[in-house]
Amino acid sequence: MMLELKAINTYYGVIQALRDVTLHVDEGEIVTLIGANGAGKSTTLMTICGILHPRSGEILFDGKPIHELPPSDIVRLGISQVPEGRLIFPELTVAENLDLGAFLRRDKVDIAKDKEYVFSLFPILLQRLNQAGGTLSGGEQQMLAVGRAIMARPRLLLLDEPSLGLAPIIIQQIFNIIQKVNSNGTTVFLVEQNANQALHIADRGYVMENGRIILEDTADRLLASETVRTAYLGM
Repeated sequence: MMLELKAINTYYGVIQALRDVTLHVDEGEIVTLIGANGAGKSTTLMTICGILHPRSGEILFDGKPIHELPPSDIVRLGISQVPEGRLIFPELTVAENLDLGAFLRRDKVDIAKDKEYVFSLFPILLQRLNQAGGTLSGGEQQMLAVGRAIMARPRLLLLDEPSLGLAPIIIQQIFNIIQKVNSNGTTVFLVEQNANQALHIADRGYVMENGRIILEDTADRLLASETVRTAYLGM
């Protein structure tokens, strides 16, 4: 398996945020982690990325432990995150934001190819190339955040609430792009409150409550689960 979390316990000071979280993501999959706001989903991603370090447990990437590495080393290994709220650099241009995504890379020819790939996914970014990121619409900023992450050439793309604050038509566009990126060879681990949308594109899913994984199954089975339908799909 590509990514494996084994009994991860993460704290904010004395407050325990993750409790024995165990999950895995296989190469080529789209796996989603769903749950209510405050369930621990974003903390899970920050722990994978090295922004937070677990107090106990183990995180393996390609079978090798990464839970004690700094974030820059984790990016170099091939893991890139699109954070909640997008967090682009508002005063920098679209081009400069994309260049920062490739900051750790030195392969100029491939960087140029990846930039063309980003523009093929998000043609609007090419039109906005010299525009400040902060002047883009919410949907365009989300596209820029995804594009910036792709510029790191990740094998595993972590997405934190990509639908947050977006209009339904833009959400559909973003999720279509996630599927396209996956079909082009990038494994995806998707954190979402929009459980219905996430489960419709995922292969498998996990449900988190109060820092614990309470359910895991194929996406189809989770969509059919009465527990999931009642608690997260509003049915």
